[in-house]
Amino acid sequence: MPAEPEPDDPEPGSLRPGGRTARVRTAVLRATGDVLAEQGVDRLDLSDVARRAEVGKTTVYRRWGSVTALVADLLVDMAEQSLPREETGSLLGDLRAHALLVQRTLADPRQGALFRAVIAAATCDTRTAEALRHFYAVRAAEWAPCVERAVARGELPAGTDASQVVRAVSAPLHYELLTTGIAPDAPAAERAALAARAAAVAGVYVTAVTTDLTVSMPYSG
Repeated sequence: MPAEPEPDDPEPGSLRPGGRTARVRTAVLRATGDVLAEQGVDRLDLSDVARRAEVGKTTVYRRWGSVTALVADLLVDMAEQSLPREETGSLLGDLRAHALLVQRTLADPRQGALFRAVIAAATCDTRTAEALRHFYAVRAAEWAPCVERAVARGELPAGTDASQVVRAVSAPLHYELLTTGIAPDAPAAERAALAARAAAVAGVYVTAVTTDLTVSMPYSG
């Protein structure tokens, strides 16, 4: 039978640990990200991560137990540590701020490579895919209030799905990185923000629930 986690050694991602446990988790997840960015998920090994993090192999195997668990916990940590939204007072300003944050993240040599590795892993591993969906859901929820406030100001039609607008900003930037291998630049971020705003103003992301399905409703404003 596998050993039960020790009181100061909680399941990964289950809480925000403190003290030594927090330091160990930070070191291990940093090492995990380094390996993913440098070599990809195929070269991720728990023993190597423990060596890089300068912690005992037993600790890593007991707390995480698998490469999948490491990657999933890394995504949890990335969602927790991501920068908060920036509100400018206008929809376009807010969408630009979001687009530029995504662009800078993907253009960073380490972070861009890390995202490519994680997304690749998610295509063939259910747990990683779930963790990646959670990461994007957390980020969409962080920026959604910007869109909701734009609706309240009358910049967007009532019923606009804030999460869809936020995702429309980041999606083309991730797509460019994944399909070309080239990090998006600032003009790409500007195009993404303008396109998402134009679509939102046109009512593309207005939804209404009927008795049997959710349909997009045109905006005539």
